[in-house]
Amino acid sequence: MQQLKELTTERRNRASEHLDSMTALAMVSLMNREDAIVPRAIKKVLPNIAEAVDVIAAALAKGGRLIYVGTGTSGRIGALDATEVHPTFGAPPEMVQFVVAGGEAALTRAVEASEDSSELGLADIAARKPTKRDVIVGLAASGRTPYTIAALEYAARKGATTIGIACNRGSELGQIAHHSIEVDVGPEVLTGSSRLKSGTAQKLICNMLTTGAMARLGYVYSNLMVNLHLKNEKLLERGIAIVETLAHVDRTTAVTTLEKAGMSLPLALVMLIAKTGKQDAQKRLRKSKGNVRKAIEG
Repeated sequence: MQQLKELTTERRNRASEHLDSMTALAMVSLMNREDAIVPRAIKKVLPNIAEAVDVIAAALAKGGRLIYVGTGTSGRIGALDATEVHPTFGAPPEMVQFVVAGGEAALTRAVEASEDSSELGLADIAARKPTKRDVIVGLAASGRTPYTIAALEYAARKGATTIGIACNRGSELGQIAHHSIEVDVGPEVLTGSSRLKSGTAQKLICNMLTTGAMARLGYVYSNLMVNLHLKNEKLLERGIAIVETLAHVDRTTAVTTLEKAGMSLPLALVMLIAKTGKQDAQKRLRKSKGNVRKAIEG
């Protein structure tokens, strides 16, 4: 416990010592000031994050997986990022996965006791059968969570590349991972509540990792989500707007081409921008492994 008390994430924040007697406005103003620390802290570790993006993109390009591992808030943040990759980028669901202590039940109800179990961490990641093609990202605000550390150590023994994300410098997680991202956001407004600044920092970093990797892999064209699955009215309208914008065509042409392409946004874009037929556009996309820009450029 003494080790825990020494962590930055467990220290008391002097600015919030009177939190329980503050007015609502004073309280949220304080939290807003503290939250502003997070992007400044992340700025200091951008080279580490960029390195991780390249590592992940290279692994996914070779058919590997990105698997987030964590407990409590950290585990839920990894799960959130993983589950949003498929609908955002149209990437295969198995490409980005998550492992959270306590299983999927822990996403809606706290199962925090399991974070102390190295055995569970090892068993849960072992069930995913990590290989040298995969990247395992461990999330732990403290950087000392036994479950997450055991999972990364096992994955590394199986040849996987490991990345540790923590909110304490010199963390055990950072030391055992192949690549470490340690962002110091300082003490929480509510002492030890790592769902606050630490959670925000982890979410921002995860945003960068997956968005960066997907962009590098061609799941993005310009700054648009060109691999959307047009499954509802909102997404259909967004897809039509993307075709209109990138191909410089009117709505009627965009809709007609999407229908010819079987409502495949990438296919419609290649057909229009490369000025080619459906069969050739399909061939281009297969050759480019779904990279829209490369398919258009031929």
